Amino acid sequence: MDVKRLLLVIPLAVVAYLMVVQWNKDYDQPAAETQAPQVASQAANATAQGLEAPSSSTTANGDTGLSTPDSAASTPSNNLIEVKTDVLDLRIDPQGGDVVYAALLEHKQNNASESPFVLLSDNQSRSYVAKSGLQLDGHKGRIAFSADSNSYTLAEGDDSLQVDLKADINGVAVIKRFTVSQDSYQIKVDYLLDNQSQQPVNARFIGQLARDNSADPTSGGGMGMKSYLGAAFSSEENHYQKVDFEDIQDGSFKNVDVQGGWVSMIQHYFVSAWVPADNQKNLYYANVDKQNRNVAAFASPTTQIAAGQQAELGATLFVGPKDQDQLEATAPYLELVVDFGWLWFLANPLFWLLEHIHALVGNWGASIILLTVLVKVVLFPLSATAYRSMAKMRKMGPEMQRIKEKYGSDRQKVSQEMMKFYQTEKINPLGGCLPIVIQMPVFIALYWMLMESVELRHAPFMLWIQDLSVKDPLFILPIIMGLTMFIQQQLNPTPPDPTQAKIMKMLPIVFTFFFLWFPAGLVLYWIVNNTLSIAQQYVITRQIENAEPTKKGA
Repeated sequence: MDVKRLLLVIPLAVVAYLMVVQWNKDYDQPAAETQAPQVASQAANATAQGLEAPSSSTTANGDTGLSTPDSAASTPSNNLIEVKTDVLDLRIDPQGGDVVYAALLEHKQNNASESPFVLLSDNQSRSYVAKSGLQLDGHKGRIAFSADSNSYTLAEGDDSLQVDLKADINGVAVIKRFTVSQDSYQIKVDYLLDNQSQQPVNARFIGQLARDNSADPTSGGGMGMKSYLGAAFSSEENHYQKVDFEDIQDGSFKNVDVQGGWVSMIQHYFVSAWVPADNQKNLYYANVDKQNRNVAAFASPTTQIAAGQQAELGATLFVGPKDQDQLEATAPYLELVVDFGWLWFLANPLFWLLEHIHALVGNWGASIILLTVLVKVVLFPLSATAYRSMAKMRKMGPEMQRIKEKYGSDRQKVSQEMMKFYQTEKINPLGGCLPIVIQMPVFIALYWMLMESVELRHAPFMLWIQDLSVKDPLFILPIIMGLTMFIQQQLNPTPPDPTQAKIMKMLPIVFTFFFLWFPAGLVLYWIVNNTLSIAQQYVITRQIENAEPTKKGA
């Protein structure tokens, strides 16, 4: 490239870079924060619509059909009950006892704010609530509960806190009890029933997750793969069954009776889930409610309570991050909502190793670097074989060019002579592809692992990289990655086909463009991997080139 062309390309590249950085600032703003509701206006109006149950089904205990519990519209309450722990800030609507707001105190709304991340809320921009109701003989409409206080806080040093909502329904004393614990995203929801009437009554617990079709606020934009947004069910036959919103809207999911199991609503980094008792057969279903929200739900088997007898119906509600330890402690297979894709068998051990490295160094960026070094050591023998083949191809380049010039346009003869030359020199022309073939599964597995791991959300590395789970705001890492790819390309043999050679020269630019929107942690991995590959390939190439010169063929 002459000096004049260089003087033109450099300022154009600088201007292009500044334009991309400014575009990122203008069009990649974090989502607006959701404030805790002070009154129940919209939330109560939503819950007043009742719990939408399947229109017809065969239930676990043989009943045909499932009527809607607490279903008739009722007067909304004006005050929500506040419940706080060290990790959760909840709002419960006493009209029905639904959780209509949940903020996760240890997770920020975005990296530029100290406000907690709001998972459940019901406002003009998004409706996402965890509903629960009681199907009780002789009662229609949401149960109007009362509580001793409008505010409860789990005191420091206490292991758990119980919040009781009370009501009396046709001679049946009902207590809806919420139990929360320290450092836990589990909310135990129980109905304590005391049949003080003269007749037996049937009762049934129903838990629902209702979410509209609004976008996932935690899913970053860009050109990378998107995290799953939708529902998921677990059963004995299928431990993790996705049911997206389209399937719910068109009724594709069929009601099913399951021993134990769970139902969840999943988004990037966070999940809500109802986990009923595992010693009972529950009915799982999905439908659309009167507000056109997607509903994923379960219904417990019907329990008959004789006159003068008591009964307890309950389930566990999980509202929190996709923390694998907490998910495993909540229910079997619930950790599968951390979806590492079809290469989970590679992603799981990579995450396990990354966690243990982080426990030692305390920085996720440094942990990714050390993980890359370990992966490179494991792949060293195979990479070395490939680089030797590439180095031989590079060294024999002049001889291959001589063969091409000697036989001119006779492509068949050129191919025959090339094959003889490869056999004589023991060169594998496809050997240079091996590093990419080996790295791609690891690359894809690491991509999903970095994208799905909530531990990396808002995790800083150093300097301008304050969140390894999103793209580099200044795009410096992708540019460095492109440079390492360009340097590595210079060590490779030049393709004999001029068109192919031009395409190969464009690859660093193309990859740099795509990597602009990749998570910074993944780009960091690729930079370290390329740097180690350059060092390894450089040493091997020099060893081959400094070896005895090869005899030229005829």
